[in-house]
Amino acid sequence: MDQLSSESRSLEVEEGQGHGRDSGGLVKRVHHANNGEELSSGEAWQDQDGTPGQIEEKGLSIEQIFDTKKVPPWWEQITFRGIFVSMLLGIMFCIIVMKLNLTTGIIPSLNVSAGLLGFFFIKTWSKLLEKFGLLKTPFTRQENTVIQTCVVACYGIAFSGGFGSYIMGMSRKIYQQAGTDIAGNTAENIKDPSLSWIIGFLFVVSFLGLLAVVPLRKIMVIDYKLTYPSGTATAVLINGFHTPQGDRLARKQVRALGKYFTFSFLWGFFQWFFTSGDDCGFTQFPTFGLKARDQKFYFDFSMTYVGAGMICPHLVNLSILFGAVISWGLMWPLIHNHKGDWYTADDKSMHGLQGYKVFVSIALILGDGLYNFVKIFYITVTNIYSQGKKRSQRELPVVTGDGNEAPVDAAVPYDEQRRNEMFMKDGIPLWVAAAGYVALAAISIGVIPQIFRPMKWYFVLVAYIVAPVLAFCNAYGSGLTDWSLASTYGKLAIFIFGAWAGKEDGGVIVGLAACGVMMSIVSTASDLMQDFKTGYLTLSSPRSMFVSQVIGTAMGCIIAPCTFWLFYKAFNLGDQNGEYPAPYALIFRNMAILGVEGFGALPKHCLTLCYCFFAGAIVINLIRDRVPKKVSQYIPLPMAMAIPFYLGGYFAIDMCVGTAIVFVWQKINRKDADVMVPAVASGLICGDGIWTLPASFLALAKVNPPICMKFLSRSMNTKVDAFISKG
Repeated sequence: MDQLSSESRSLEVEEGQGHGRDSGGLVKRVHHANNGEELSSGEAWQDQDGTPGQIEEKGLSIEQIFDTKKVPPWWEQITFRGIFVSMLLGIMFCIIVMKLNLTTGIIPSLNVSAGLLGFFFIKTWSKLLEKFGLLKTPFTRQENTVIQTCVVACYGIAFSGGFGSYIMGMSRKIYQQAGTDIAGNTAENIKDPSLSWIIGFLFVVSFLGLLAVVPLRKIMVIDYKLTYPSGTATAVLINGFHTPQGDRLARKQVRALGKYFTFSFLWGFFQWFFTSGDDCGFTQFPTFGLKARDQKFYFDFSMTYVGAGMICPHLVNLSILFGAVISWGLMWPLIHNHKGDWYTADDKSMHGLQGYKVFVSIALILGDGLYNFVKIFYITVTNIYSQGKKRSQRELPVVTGDGNEAPVDAAVPYDEQRRNEMFMKDGIPLWVAAAGYVALAAISIGVIPQIFRPMKWYFVLVAYIVAPVLAFCNAYGSGLTDWSLASTYGKLAIFIFGAWAGKEDGGVIVGLAACGVMMSIVSTASDLMQDFKTGYLTLSSPRSMFVSQVIGTAMGCIIAPCTFWLFYKAFNLGDQNGEYPAPYALIFRNMAILGVEGFGALPKHCLTLCYCFFAGAIVINLIRDRVPKKVSQYIPLPMAMAIPFYLGGYFAIDMCVGTAIVFVWQKINRKDADVMVPAVASGLICGDGIWTLPASFLALAKVNPPICMKFLSRSMNTKVDAFISKG
């Protein structure tokens, strides 16, 4: 993710998550400020020797500012109030992430929102108790870090749980959409969602990634000094909150977040009144005319994606729009003109136009994913090799749990000495991590084949043997580039395990289940290392960080499935023309079908187009990496282009409205925009996302909106009027 994170606004990218989260989706950005000044990605986070830069106030480094404040022991950093607030925020963000997963798969970073709201709630709580003389424990940056970690771990399960991708991809509805006559897509490869098996599956796979990389925390953070830009950005944010000036800035951001949260929530409520029926409401507003709306070009008044556009970099938003223009503006109308020659099936069939949409999207995603996998793997290996040469006299360091402190060097800056000392103080014994991994793996080998019958025990065993290596590579790569390739590892698992099982033995289900196992392990591993970096820079105990990650993951294994189940029961998930199309479910299932069957079922010329776009994605990435940054910042991103190929350009319009707001705001007042954009965007996303909760309850209670607002052409309106007058 070194390409995207160096754009004009710092970010996370997930081919997936970035440290990012995706359901096969795209982008996240961590924006941060210190006393109103933007800290740009990469250079501002580290000095020339790779150590984190020191924030100065009146000539003091950050740890000298906090030197008079006692660092609480690890068990005091985890508080009841912190866990309670984490649970509330976890519920809220799980709802938001689930909505994003089931609509487009684009998930902007909510780290700023989590840190800001965690700070606000506990600060308010503390002030109330202080007024009554009941405050016993002051609110510290360490507790703030624990809350942040717990919340992110909780809503991270809403991403890595694959609710909008591999879990929905197993369902009967997606099986039917993929085509019941498609070779390899058999009725035996169906596993409809159920709350019980989803919760059980998540509990057996979600904790292994935490244990896989714990022993290597010292080499990652202290010895190699990996940047982990998102973790560093979060630490800068939290450290800034707990200075006097940062406290004032946080209050200003919270007020803005609350104001736009209220506006977004009420706007969602207002829109609901006009949606009594199919294709009703503002979401079908023909902004550019009816013909453009038929080709998915319209502004649908979604505050979620306006907010997402404000958080995502300009290049990402414009790349999405460019992909929509190429596909829905040019390619699909031209291919539709060849109906009867290139294909004879219905446009919604996988043998028809739908097949082109799905498989060309897959080709772009796989081309981009393969390129970045090879690139980051190469970066990881070369960096490990060069670091190994520098430390050839040492063995690979691991935390042994003996509590030894890192040696203090007089030439080492004070902040680094202090952080090294605290980071090594509370170790997590190697035997605990190893024994825990083996025990959980043994349980999984017994449980997963009971959940997915085609998934043999030896498939699970092989996955867990390979997973720690991939988890290390992903954690190391995200430390260098901030890009987590969890979704790419999941896609590789689909092809490898699906082909191994074969089409006669449930290969589609095996591939999708293996994708879930691999995504969960490698995603949580990189998340944990990002959190360790945050803890290192805020003097939070690694033990408290690990425990909070475990608590957050456990909460997520319950909250995320329950949130999904609410959506599943209240709305028509997977309907390609509905509110929640879950686009990656069909894409992931078709990847699994390709893995077991090959390319024989594709429409005419579809395979040729796939080869071209697969190669095109690689070539575009190569060009981006070879040309100067001033040129590469104008070259579109293949991963961003791929999403509208299947969904259309309506959400691209929303996101470009968001990016236009930020662009104008930055021109008027850059400093104010850099500080307030994350809060305003988070308010828009959270308000619209939380409206989904009452909307789902209304749907479950069968309370229908009173009005249907539709837009008709003049000729159609004349016919409707004539029909009504006859009645």
